[in-house]
Amino acid sequence: MTATEGLLVPPGHGRIMETPAQRVTFKVTGTHSRMASTFEVVVPPGFDVGAHVHTRSEELFYVLEGELDVLAFEPRIRTPDNWRTWESASGSRVVRATPGTVIAVPPGCPHAFANPTDTPAKVFFQASPPPDHERYFEELLEILGGGGPPDQAAIEELRARYDIEQLTPLRHR
Repeated sequence: MTATEGLLVPPGHGRIMETPAQRVTFKVTGTHSRMASTFEVVVPPGFDVGAHVHTRSEELFYVLEGELDVLAFEPRIRTPDNWRTWESASGSRVVRATPGTVIAVPPGCPHAFANPTDTPAKVFFQASPPPDHERYFEELLEILGGGGPPDQAAIEELRARYDIEQLTPLRHR
């Protein structure tokens, strides 16, 4: 690709990584953008990414299909297990995001999403700067592809390498 050529990724295209816990389609990677990595993520019923925070990364989520419970604020108290009960000092609470909802997460802002419904949700997701989230997804999906409950120690080590401070556990059915 030259500097005068853009990138066109048709529907259904992109590199796909899939486990029972998540399906991620890589749409734009650090190879094509200095600004952000872009993904389409299918979030299955019961998946909870767990509350976490990045010191350097900025993220943007756009709900395409389905519903997600979403957190994007600093809570008054960071309880170690259930982020869905958190509340900010200004009164913000977890919301149910439906198609068309945009969630912008600046560096340093705790955030989480979970699919509490019985149907998959689909999210357009950008992470800046690239390519950290690309590598993170590759390694996370390898861990989650093993079957059974997630290996929390392996996920914790992985997240530490990719600027992710995990505040509550990742869970999936």
